[in-house]
Amino acid sequence: MNRSYQTYWRELASGVRTGTADSLVLLLLAPLARLYSIVLQLRALMFTFGILKKRRLSRPVVSVGNLTVGGTGKTPVTAFIARYLLAQGLKVAVLSRGYGGALEGQTLIVSDGSTIMMSARECGDEPYLLATTVPGLIVVIGTDRYAAGLMALQQLEPDVFILDDGFQHQRLHRDLNILLLDFSHPFGSGLTIPAGLLREPSAAVRRADLVIFTRSPEGATISGTAQGTPACVSSHTIIDFLPLDEGAPVPLSRCLGHNMLAFAGIADPDSFFEGLRAKGLNLVHTINFPDHVTYTQEQYEQISRAMREKGAEFLVTTEKDGVKLMGFPQEWVGQTLLARLEITFEKPDIVHKKLDELF
Repeated sequence: MNRSYQTYWRELASGVRTGTADSLVLLLLAPLARLYSIVLQLRALMFTFGILKKRRLSRPVVSVGNLTVGGTGKTPVTAFIARYLLAQGLKVAVLSRGYGGALEGQTLIVSDGSTIMMSARECGDEPYLLATTVPGLIVVIGTDRYAAGLMALQQLEPDVFILDDGFQHQRLHRDLNILLLDFSHPFGSGLTIPAGLLREPSAAVRRADLVIFTRSPEGATISGTAQGTPACVSSHTIIDFLPLDEGAPVPLSRCLGHNMLAFAGIADPDSFFEGLRAKGLNLVHTINFPDHVTYTQEQYEQISRAMREKGAEFLVTTEKDGVKLMGFPQEWVGQTLLARLEITFEKPDIVHKKLDELF
């Protein structure tokens, strides 16, 4: 999707645009959204009653997914779960679609737990980020996650699988179904695609075994359930920055008082920028790129030009974007920082208990 159209659609679907023309567009999209919703509800029922068959792997499967289009912090949660299971002495494999990678559609091993065999451009930014930031993690990509799981079992013999972005991938049986919802806007505008951000109707929450509310403000709490499903609250915090040139981590305090230009190609870049400002960073300019953008000379020139024009001393972006900046101009590498996120849970024991019950 063209960047301007993508931005417009997301603002329209999330309720940011409320003009007369925008309301007319939504009115035209509403019947399509209703039809889409009905189709997905029928599909879910067909899986529930066994009309559509699920396939089962011989090891436990933990699914991590969401209801809305992007932007709920799936990758940090997946990494948290992977690290917890690895710390229990288990051999853990992530099954990812490999969205946005040049090899998307093929079933391939990204990492065997010790050696990373692909670049971010080949396997996609999220699988590569998981493989490089979680030591010992097996990562396999494939549109057919069952086939990817079989390959992992045959070649690497993992003890447990994590199905990345798997809530709608009902063809694969899961033993623990974790659903992520944004604390502030759990269901977007309440409408499904294309009139809203929901991938399927909000009633699908009932399929979850655990709901994790992400991006919650400090001190936020919930009653303990979401539509009757066990739930907990989490937040993502920027703890420090990793230099693109792989130097030592840079503490937040060293970035205060400097002019910084932030850019990101993620589903919700504005939330990332607001997180930087909340830490006291002086952002002189921000650049929104499309989610899963492939960085080419065009993007590099746009960033470099903006840095010179705005008088920025440093560039800052996400770790997810950082893994794709292999061709970044050498003159800016030493001034480019990757924000490192840490996820914290109000009640981590809820998550731990659900994971421990698998074994």
